[in-house]
Amino acid sequence: MEPYYRFAVEQTMQLLSIDSPTGYTANATDYLLRTLHDLGFEPVRNRKGSVCCTIGGEGRPLALAAHVDTLGLMVSGIKANGRLRFTRLGGPSLSAVETENVSVITREGKRYTGVIAMENASAHVNHELEESKRNEKNLEVLLDEAVTSKEDTEKLGIATGDIICLHPRAHVTPSGFIRSRFLDDKLSAGMLLALAKAVADKQVTLARKTTLFFSVYEEVGHGASTGLPQDTEDLLVVDMGCVGEGLGCTERMVSICAKDSTGPYDYAMTGELIALAKENQLDYAVDVYPSYGSDASTALRAGHDVRYALIGAGVYASHGYERSHMKGVENTLKLIFAYVNA
Repeated sequence: MEPYYRFAVEQTMQLLSIDSPTGYTANATDYLLRTLHDLGFEPVRNRKGSVCCTIGGEGRPLALAAHVDTLGLMVSGIKANGRLRFTRLGGPSLSAVETENVSVITREGKRYTGVIAMENASAHVNHELEESKRNEKNLEVLLDEAVTSKEDTEKLGIATGDIICLHPRAHVTPSGFIRSRFLDDKLSAGMLLALAKAVADKQVTLARKTTLFFSVYEEVGHGASTGLPQDTEDLLVVDMGCVGEGLGCTERMVSICAKDSTGPYDYAMTGELIALAKENQLDYAVDVYPSYGSDASTALRAGHDVRYALIGAGVYASHGYERSHMKGVENTLKLIFAYVNA
């Protein structure tokens, strides 16, 4: 099944090349629609923007969910010196966005590059630079344009409400590490596309009706509130697995989440995933995520009557410059393949 692990990473890299901060996801969902259609399926996009695609099987309907919206920024104002104030889309770490290259996209489709910097960012001038707290008041977008006033910037067509995209800097190392922003959750979306390809190639048998669901507002808390098939009985969310102090997961493993900050996941369904991980001799960990929420809790709050569980490849430095590994993809895909055939 190795070609499908590599296909998953290839699709991840394609998705990472498409800017899709929350609220600006149409280009990414266009890609999903084309790719799934080319594999022989009939995906649909709902009014909210999510993509839903049944890939086969009968009985006991199962939905697998990932999200393709990412963290990002939005212009909240133009300063007198022509630089941009911003507000966050989702929860990107401000300590991790300082000095990051960005693209500013206007509503007319113009694109400008820039960088996020502290006000008075020259260390040879500002002796308090290191001690200053990083926040939305003293961080700004410095455009790569000759602007010195608010009017100069407005003449470029830039306005409040324009999207600011953080550059992902996606890269796969010779040792198999996958490094990029937004592995949360484009790595999982790539894996769901790999599942679709394996089904299309008749290399994976579906034991039940199986639908792929790609949400677009997960990072702001209402991704799977609508759009799931009404007959869904089980919801398996594939999102990043947490890696950090006190947790067992590494980037080379598949993480099975027993509980996150919104509460426990379905005990029986989680147990089924653990049993399959053991049976297939996967490298896995069962963890409790201290500061985390997913499309599962969103779906439950919206009233969906489903069992629900969460798995994902281990990802380190979440909401910053993230890192996973090809082995994490392999272990996660093996668990997905086993679950849809169980």
